[in-house]
Amino acid sequence: MDKYMEIAKLNAEKGMKKQEGGPFGAVIIDLDGNVISTGNNKVFANNDPTAHAEIVAIRRACEKLKKYDLSDYILYTSCEPCPMCLSAIIWSNIKDVYYGCTRKDAGEIGFRDDAIYEYLKGNNKDLINLKPIDRDECMETFKKYVENEGIIY
Repeated sequence: MDKYMEIAKLNAEKGMKKQEGGPFGAVIIDLDGNVISTGNNKVFANNDPTAHAEIVAIRRACEKLKKYDLSDYILYTSCEPCPMCLSAIIWSNIKDVYYGCTRKDAGEIGFRDDAIYEYLKGNNKDLINLKPIDRDECMETFKKYVENEGIIY
């Protein structure tokens, strides 16, 4: 077994044993193979639906490295990232991601990633009610950000 995937898998099992969350683990390494951070699903432990293993590992790496750009790092995760984690990976600029189980495997044990993937495809529209409101007023904040030469990451 790949040594980094083994770390991700062991993180998943550690979190399960502690009943911190679902069976998911992750590890972020640098290009030299040094472990930067690890994470396991902590949804139950933190009462936080965003505390997925990849998110935990990304947050820890960013805190440790004191930067938000992880473009020179690699992520290993015990399962194919859900849409939220996939977005966080993209936002953090991680380009190489290795995963163990598939989202289909996750679905077969009860996780609902596919409902979100279907929504993103334009299906399953009753999943959430998105309603625009007060765009003009909110655009004022965007304009201020541009005027102040805000950083786009």
